[in-house]
Amino acid sequence: MNTLLSVGHGYSAQALARRLLPAGWRIVATTRSEEKARALAATGVEPVVWQGGALPLSGVTHLLSSVAPDAAGDPVLRDNREAIAAAGLSWIGYLSTTAVYGDHAGGWVDEDTPPAPAMPRAIWRAKAEAEWSPLSAHVFRLAGIYGPGRGPFEKLRAGTARRIVKPGQLFSRIHVEDIAQVLAASMARPDPGRVYNVCDDEAAPADEVLACAAALSGLPLPPAEPYDPATMTAMAASFYSESRRVRNDRIKTELGVRLLYPTYREGLAALLQAS
Repeated sequence: MNTLLSVGHGYSAQALARRLLPAGWRIVATTRSEEKARALAATGVEPVVWQGGALPLSGVTHLLSSVAPDAAGDPVLRDNREAIAAAGLSWIGYLSTTAVYGDHAGGWVDEDTPPAPAMPRAIWRAKAEAEWSPLSAHVFRLAGIYGPGRGPFEKLRAGTARRIVKPGQLFSRIHVEDIAQVLAASMARPDPGRVYNVCDDEAAPADEVLACAAALSGLPLPPAEPYDPATMTAMAASFYSESRRVRNDRIKTELGVRLLYPTYREGLAALLQAS
């Protein structure tokens, strides 16, 4: 039986599980609390409370890590590097971020563009990619993730959305269901050590996406605000500090992926219809 061990079973991995479970897969997922374990069990996943140490690799055929690294490196590999290498897995996947490319002033990047991370979290991700590389892991560099419960509509409805305008700033996005189909396609066509950009077809300014969401929903569009890091959280300021367009040709040509939501317009329309 195909058995996926999902380490750090978060938003993207849960979407993958929803795709694999009906196909007969066994999904074992780690979480950090008993409460979350009970919630996972209700979805058909076998939860394991894991806060570090040895992973439950017995019977596992596929492994996906969604765990964020820290300044000391990748916490999954810290205690499991040798065990993972010896497990004879059919497929290993690691979720990274397009932030490893750094700022390109709106220019294009692809998988052959050398990483040039500037933000600490992106630097840690690039180092983690290097740690997973000797294990022949498939690396998935994810753009900004959105989907059910993670779109602009919630903030628009709550009146907390901010329309920050920074001329020339572009950012790539990806719907969580398209992440899931990319991962499933890679499992079906393993190419150990391959790197994939996972993003849609159109990078766009954040204020443009918010305006589209407001127009679709009929909700008020917040007033435009100039970009000012002093008025923003560190996380939000870092989001606006870089600009790039990310190419996604490889997931199409090598994995045969046809995006469900090729731009944010289709994705937002689907989210609104489902809400």
